[in-house]
Amino acid sequence: MEVPEIPWTEEVVLPAGRTAVLVVDMQNDFVHERGALVVPAAAATVDPIRRLLRRARAAGVPVVYTQDWHAPDDAEFRIWPPHCVAGTWGAEVVDPLAPRPEEARIHKTTYDPFFRTDLDALLAGRGVENLVVVGTVANICVLHAAASAALRGIRPVVPQDGVSALAPFDQLFALRQITGLYQGTAVRSEAGIRFEKT
Repeated sequence: MEVPEIPWTEEVVLPAGRTAVLVVDMQNDFVHERGALVVPAAAATVDPIRRLLRRARAAGVPVVYTQDWHAPDDAEFRIWPPHCVAGTWGAEVVDPLAPRPEEARIHKTTYDPFFRTDLDALLAGRGVENLVVVGTVANICVLHAAASAALRGIRPVVPQDGVSALAPFDQLFALRQITGLYQGTAVRSEAGIRFEKT
């Protein structure tokens, strides 16, 4: 099967004052080798995400984390094995990417981090026009985050090496949807994302 062309961007410069970074579900159950629902490719995204966060924080760009946050009897467990149960080790962000105390954490019960959360108000309150989305899983929670941002008038920007999926096709599908249907930007590498202080 041939994958439709993705309009890759090598470099993008984003205004720090109108940009945020959203770290999607980089939690122990998805990333750590002992996690309940490990995405094997997720571990390889930790270092690229960490480098991106270092530049974002230095430029004063807000960083927001999402965490899957399920009840023990969540209906989603009819689809997936139990994972990211609220308050457990598996639901915590992996140590190398741990949020700083002042950084927001959005606890979500669905794939969409905007659904019944404060994310929309948080981004609107900061005048965010560009949202750099990294994390896992590319064709599920990352795609829903990018799509919901785009439907609110916020441009999603996604670095290829900052997202992971269960299969290469799934990752390419997500990036194709984000760039085509949602008019977002797919960047080859996190190194191609720069923040310009305004």
